[in-house]
Amino acid sequence: MLNSSSLLLLLSNNLFLQSALALSLSLFLHFIKIPSLLLSALFTYVHPDDVAPSNASSNGVRAAIRRPGVNDSELKPRRKSKERFEFDENKAQIFRLKLSDGHLQTRIYFVDFRSAFNSVFVSLSCLLLHCFLKKSEDSGVVKNGSFVPILLGVLGVGRIFVLFVKISFERSASKLADKQLSVVLGFLGFVVAVVLVHGVVGKGIFDVCFDAVHGFEKLFIAIFMGCISCFLYMPAVRITHAFWLGTDQLRCNLPIVSCGWFARLLLHANYLFMVFTSMLWVKPFADLLLIDQNVRTEHVRELVGNVGMQKSEFSNFRLWCLLVSGLLQILSLRSNVQMYLNEAVFCWYQRLHASKVPDLGYSRAKVFLHNHFVCLAVLQFFLPASMVLLFLGLSQVGDNLLTNCQGICSLFPCSLLDKEVTLFMAWLVLFVWMIYTSVTLALFRQGILYVS
Repeated sequence: MLNSSSLLLLLSNNLFLQSALALSLSLFLHFIKIPSLLLSALFTYVHPDDVAPSNASSNGVRAAIRRPGVNDSELKPRRKSKERFEFDENKAQIFRLKLSDGHLQTRIYFVDFRSAFNSVFVSLSCLLLHCFLKKSEDSGVVKNGSFVPILLGVLGVGRIFVLFVKISFERSASKLADKQLSVVLGFLGFVVAVVLVHGVVGKGIFDVCFDAVHGFEKLFIAIFMGCISCFLYMPAVRITHAFWLGTDQLRCNLPIVSCGWFARLLLHANYLFMVFTSMLWVKPFADLLLIDQNVRTEHVRELVGNVGMQKSEFSNFRLWCLLVSGLLQILSLRSNVQMYLNEAVFCWYQRLHASKVPDLGYSRAKVFLHNHFVCLAVLQFFLPASMVLLFLGLSQVGDNLLTNCQGICSLFPCSLLDKEVTLFMAWLVLFVWMIYTSVTLALFRQGILYVS
């Protein structure tokens, strides 16, 4: 039997604490369905079917009534009255329902969202615990307890990639033109990444360093950048639609479409903070915030003088900004999902008032698809923020934890888990997300794109 000192040593072991936390959280999330609570009480909409056919007798031939003794030649031609189209008001009805756990269980991709949320939550919890535990990098990955957060973090990123591939090939969720454009953008992202990782261009533009990676690792990073450029296009367009409707940029003043002041504040804060955080890795902008005179150019010194932060303070500041940006995206998840559902109502409202005899077939299909693919939209809003947080957590695990393990490094390129590389990947996801969102917002502002 274990004595008190052995039991105390076991309980203070980092590996034991990490394993206990992972197992207990997995068991807790199995019974407490946080994903269902996160989406519960959101309003979804159902368009009724057109079950009342038009009256056939109203357009039929009517018998003419003649006076007795009047010949057909004496009959004066009568003007044919214009055909009256009577719109059935039952076709204009739309029903609003509150999402519950029973409704969510029937939606496609809800199981994927629940498993992704649980795995990301457990991984981030273990990464957070690792930051507060006493550890020694010389003791190795297993004894140090870092093996559990590293393994869960890598598996979480892998699960996110699999889900991105899965939802990108969903046929009815997006237009074929959008899918083709996302593939083109992915190829362009790969080409730009190859140029960037080899240091041909970008040294004076972006504050990134690839000295720790060589050969195959650089190719892997380029492929990753191409995949991110491909996968993030359609989610970015969707979140731009949600921002456009939620902040009432159309000035339609429809309470059923726009959101409240707090949700609107979250949407604005999420976008503005995402733009600010992405610019922290752009050297001309970062030089304005640094007090290091060796970094500043002459015009920067004249503009801001000695106002700014030291290099170490600036590095920590960027980490906190990445963390806050990822958390803001998670906090605005409900608002974005509600705006995604309200987009179908806005389409129905447009079709209803477009003409005297509205054709609601398109809006009926729109309402159905938004209701059917609501959990796919949830994944598109949730996965990019989760990837940012996971890469940020992996960047804080340690620099030399895996490089000393030759057995692991022979199977896995450990240099990809270098602090600078994982931090670059976290920033890259946010940067590509920001570029797509900003360009789409500009196209909305110019009237080239519109919500319909």
